[in-house]
Amino acid sequence: MNTAQAQLGAVLAAGGPALARLLERTESRLAEVAESHGAELGGHATGTLAAGGKRLRPVLVFLCGATRDDQRLVAAGAAVELLHMATLVHDDVLDAAELRRGRPTVFAVAGRPAATATGDLLFSRAFALLAATGSEEAVRVLSAASSALARGELMQRADAWNEEVIPERYLERCRLKTASLFEASCRLGALFGGRPDLAPALGSFGEQVGLAFQMLDDVLDVSGPPERTGKPRGADLLDGTVTLPLILARRVDPTLPGPVTTVAEAGAASDRIAAAGVLEDARAQALAQVVEAKQSLSRLNLSDERLHALSLVADGVVERYA
Repeated sequence: MNTAQAQLGAVLAAGGPALARLLERTESRLAEVAESHGAELGGHATGTLAAGGKRLRPVLVFLCGATRDDQRLVAAGAAVELLHMATLVHDDVLDAAELRRGRPTVFAVAGRPAATATGDLLFSRAFALLAATGSEEAVRVLSAASSALARGELMQRADAWNEEVIPERYLERCRLKTASLFEASCRLGALFGGRPDLAPALGSFGEQVGLAFQMLDDVLDVSGPPERTGKPRGADLLDGTVTLPLILARRVDPTLPGPVTTVAEAGAASDRIAAAGVLEDARAQALAQVVEAKQSLSRLNLSDERLHALSLVADGVVERYA
C-alpha cells in the first residue's frame, strides 16, 4: 500500500462506516450521470471519472457535514467532483495535454470537440444535481466557486511566462483556481449537515488546505518523476504557468529561460529550478498553510472524531507530496 492509500485508509477509518457509505453512494451517482447521456459522451465521462483519484472534495463535504445520512450530502459530494473533473477536461483542451494521471486524456483520444463536450456535460450535471436539492444557497456556493475557477484560469493565461509575477499574485491565482472548490466543498457540507453557522469557518479551513494542495502540486511538477505524477516533469513550464518554484528560482538564477517548447527543455529548466535550492522554501510555505488550517479547526465546536478526521485530510495533502 502506498502513502496516499494509507492516508485515505486512515481518513476512512476516522470517518467510520457512514463516510464509507456516503462515498459508495456518490460513486453510484457519478456513474449514473456518466452513463445517461449517450454512448460517446458516456464513455468519455466514465473514463474521466474513473481516473478521478481519491475523491478528496467529496470527503470534505461529508466530514464537514458530520457524515449525516442525507441524500443532499450525496448530491453535493457528486456535484463538487463533477465540477472538478469538468475543469480538468477543459484544462486538457486548453493545454493540449496528452496525459492526465498517467492516462490518455479525452482530448488525446477523441479530439477537442469531444473533450469540450465532455467537460460541458460534467459541468452542467454538477449544477443540476445541486438544483435538485432545492437549496438556493447551495447553488450560490457552487456558482461562486465556478466563477472563481474561471477567473483563476484567465489569470493563469494572462500571466503565462510573465517574469513580473510576484508570490502574492501567484497565491491569489491558487486561491481562485484550486482553493475555491475546496472551500465550497466544506461550505456545502456545513450547509447540508445542519450547521450553516460553521460554513464560513469550515470554508476557510478548506481554502487553506486547497492552497497547500496546489502549492505542493507545483513543487511536485518540478521534482516529481513522471511515473508518479502521470505527466512529464515541468508540464507547467510547457504551458507557461508561472508557479512559486519558478518565481523563487528566478531571484537566484535570473538567466532561467523563457518559454520552453519541448519535454526535454522543460526537464532541463526543472533541473535548474531545483538547483536554485528553492523547492524546500516553496514546500515550507505550503506546510505553513496546513498548520494554520489545523489550528483554525481547533477553535471550532466540533466533536473529537470530526476534528481528527479533518486533521487527517490536511495531513494527507502533505503526505501525498512527501
